[in-house]
Amino acid sequence: MAAIADDGLEKLTMAGLGREVGMSSGHLLYYFRSKDELLLRTLEWSEEQLGVERRSALARQVPVRERLGAYVRLYVPEAPRDPHWTLWLELWNRARALDDAARGRLLDIELSWHRDLVALLVEGASRGELRAVDAERIATRIRALLDGFSTHVAMGLPGSDRDRVLAHIDDFFDETLGA
Repeated sequence: MAAIADDGLEKLTMAGLGREVGMSSGHLLYYFRSKDELLLRTLEWSEEQLGVERRSALARQVPVRERLGAYVRLYVPEAPRDPHWTLWLELWNRARALDDAARGRLLDIELSWHRDLVALLVEGASRGELRAVDAERIATRIRALLDGFSTHVAMGLPGSDRDRVLAHIDDFFDETLGA
């Protein structure tokens, strides 16, 4: 993950990565078949780690809005060149070359985030902590908003620092979900 984040997938060679991790490039290709598969498996591993953090944060016995904030903080990159988000950007860039099975694996990752967000919105409305909304529809919009802002943070676009982005998202939640 660090090698991809540091130099991007285009500059990464299997031989160079092999040297970094103490394996031959042939050995890496045996396990991963291609750079795309290496990238996707690395993302899946990263998402598993993040999923554990997300589930822990969402299981806390605190107000829904606080858990929603935790969800967002886990979603939005820490800074430009965030390793986790670099994986996503690389995969989005290569999406046309991926087969249906690989796209299905990406969808599974996306849906895990989506389901957690929908459940949080439904819970918040049932407790009167959030405005009652069509949770599926709003979750789709929220994730699109988060993806857009996160891409800007990961790319280091001027005016898109993490704190400013989190403030914009908070404003959106106040306007859209305020009880």
